[in-house]
Amino acid sequence: MAFTYYYTVRFQDTDAAGVVYFANVLKICHEAYEVSLATSGINLKSFFTNPSVAFPVVHANVDFLRPMYCGDNLVISLLPEKIGLDKFEITYEITVDEVMVAKAITRHVCIDVSSKNKQELPNYMNNWLETNHRDAEGAERRRSREEVM
Repeated sequence: MAFTYYYTVRFQDTDAAGVVYFANVLKICHEAYEVSLATSGINLKSFFTNPSVAFPVVHANVDFLRPMYCGDNLVISLLPEKIGLDKFEITYEITVDEVMVAKAITRHVCIDVSSKNKQELPNYMNNWLETNHRDAEGAERRRSREEVM
């Protein structure tokens, strides 16, 4: 089963027009990413606090398909993919009532924290990517079968 994160839009997430402020979509996606790491057994405190390696976001984008409002129950599906020895990308599909309302992407590169040089992804991240990608492939196959029917 693909990693899925549930989030209820709060008033603080919205802008003056009453819809989710664009930057907050990436905040919500990053929260889903953090929860997926913790769920797979990665210790978030050591992951984010004085690590020897880091995974900074080097690219991010969001496509807004429909507005999201305070009180909406979002379902965020993470679809990670390894795109090199030292980088990965996560696609986030955000739905409300089974309708896709946004799609986001974050691209991350693995670096040695002290030298700031790129390095190969460590085993724990490869394991996280493999587990979630395998699950994502199953979800994509199910979705394509549903479209054919």
